[in-house]
Amino acid sequence: MRAPTARPAQDPGPAEGPPPRPAPSPGPRPAPGPRAAARLRLAALLGPPLLWLTLAYLGSLAVLLVSAFWTTDSFTSDVVRTWNTDNLHELLTTPVYRTIALRTLSIAIAVTLIDAVLALPMAFFMARVAGRRWRRPLLVAVLTPLWAGYLVKAYAWRVMLGHDGVLNWTLAPLGLHGPGYGTTAVVVVLAYLWLPYMILPVYAALERIPERTLEASADLGAGPWRTLRSIVLPAARPALLAGSVFTFSLSLGDYLTVQIVGGKTQLIGNVIASQVTLDLPMAAALSAVPVVLIVCYLAAVRRAGALDSL
Repeated sequence: MRAPTARPAQDPGPAEGPPPRPAPSPGPRPAPGPRAAARLRLAALLGPPLLWLTLAYLGSLAVLLVSAFWTTDSFTSDVVRTWNTDNLHELLTTPVYRTIALRTLSIAIAVTLIDAVLALPMAFFMARVAGRRWRRPLLVAVLTPLWAGYLVKAYAWRVMLGHDGVLNWTLAPLGLHGPGYGTTAVVVVLAYLWLPYMILPVYAALERIPERTLEASADLGAGPWRTLRSIVLPAARPALLAGSVFTFSLSLGDYLTVQIVGGKTQLIGNVIASQVTLDLPMAAALSAVPVVLIVCYLAAVRRAGALDSL
């Protein structure tokens, strides 16, 4: 009896089912929506200037900080690009530099406090007491000194504070005399120069206080001082801190006023200006001091939420 032979396997053939669909041909992409198009236009418009500002500001600041680690040839006064920390060590260990830095910091704080004390009542009168038709002229009066040149105002104060100036002429019948040239004159002139930068944010903050809030405070029996302490000052506090950013930073870096009315007073700004032509790396090291102080002050103000009022 013969064994059955194995049949060859049959090909099952293609699986039954619908035929595969052809791949769709690539077509044009859908146009972006109006919001995306607006963002693209805004990025194209602001991107180049912001990039240039970032490179110019951060680039120059980086070069400044790097050059503080260079040195100067004692014979030719040329900058030698040799890495060292001698300038920083001299800055931290020399008593005269510490004295100048502390004097500059104290003057900047004094100017900020004086401007805050003067700006609060002035801004309150402009925003809440004066009639609406007088607010714009008062605002123009505050802004008018900004239209004059910096040097014109500083030299005008030099004439007024001089020995034969109008201040001594006014105080002479009372047996008094003006401060003359020195630290007090620097504080007075800087407080005058930067006062509008403190008034404007405080005025804007006080103008936003609803009239109903002040009326409700009076209806509940609160007196003027209680209203000032509980409503006006909390509303003005972020604006005061925001204005102090301008007054503090501008006073910290100023060097022309001290040359005009400062007499023999030295601040870190005019010391930097005198070192630029003599010892550029040392001037860069000195410039790092106000940069660090301003960064620390901005960090403290930012924690208080005052940068939102800028």
